[in-house]
Amino acid sequence: MTSSGAPFWSAPKRFPRPLEFSSSDSSHLSFLLAASILRAETFGIPIPDWAKNPKKLAEAVDKVIVPDFHPKQGVKIEIDEKATSLSSASVDDAAVIEELIAKLEAISKTLPPGFHMNPIQFEKDDDTNFHMDLIAGFANMRARNYSIPEVDKLKAKFIAGRIIPAIATSTAMATGLVCLELYKVLAGGHKVEDYRNTFANLAIPLFSMAEPVPPKTIKHQDMSWTVWDRWTVTGNMTLRELLEWLKEKGLNAYSISCGTSMLYNSMFPRHKERLDKKVVDVAREVAKLEVPSYRRHLDVVVACEDDDDNDVDIPLVSIYFR
Repeated sequence: MTSSGAPFWSAPKRFPRPLEFSSSDSSHLSFLLAASILRAETFGIPIPDWAKNPKKLAEAVDKVIVPDFHPKQGVKIEIDEKATSLSSASVDDAAVIEELIAKLEAISKTLPPGFHMNPIQFEKDDDTNFHMDLIAGFANMRARNYSIPEVDKLKAKFIAGRIIPAIATSTAMATGLVCLELYKVLAGGHKVEDYRNTFANLAIPLFSMAEPVPPKTIKHQDMSWTVWDRWTVTGNMTLRELLEWLKEKGLNAYSISCGTSMLYNSMFPRHKERLDKKVVDVAREVAKLEVPSYRRHLDVVVACEDDDDNDVDIPLVSIYFR
């Protein structure tokens, strides 16, 4: 029941029904085939030839014993539609992180040397890679749960291809507006109020231009900067040397990242082993960064605090190691 006393599963909500797997159902088997093959590709598991034969796959599947599903006991079901997340007070981030690290370390010991997972890049136009088979299977199984009409693979492919609209006129307009601003940059000598931000909606149509505001100036001790600035460091320094260089500026760095990979975080004890390694070497090792011979610098994002534990946003740091 909801807080108002009405049944939770009442219109417009549709009551879902669980699906009972059957190897004789071609949709079930097609979904399982696609999911199994993509999972095997991700984990580097050899795929036997018979796996793509529906009859032999069905025989293999029927031999698999899946334990009966039993719902968890004592689970509180959220009935407030406005609730979006768990209370932050109920989650101990440090404990969760430590538990996760322990699990990862335990699992890593069971893997063969040099094991790595293989990410799969989605490609809807290849009919032999099972990508659209998986998506269509997922969609149709979900549709059956809620008694929604199912779609065939071609229809699913059509929908998947239009998730991100690509309208040539919008692209041309945005490119033209950007180039107009680029002329001002190349000409030089322009004030901030000479530039324009543009909001455009071709469907209405609406074109609205406004002067951009200057970037926020951040001040720390006797220094000041904006998000458009960049700090450069010359020398093939280690992580420790970078931390000390920032310390001299009154900044305590607690996190250093390169791209989407974290090179150092003061919360993780194992990261202290990296302190005496060159930043570029850690980037090669952790971020799998390829550094061609002509490249002279590396960009890192650093999160810092001042001596009063207040976060301080600093510019991108470029390390010139050559």
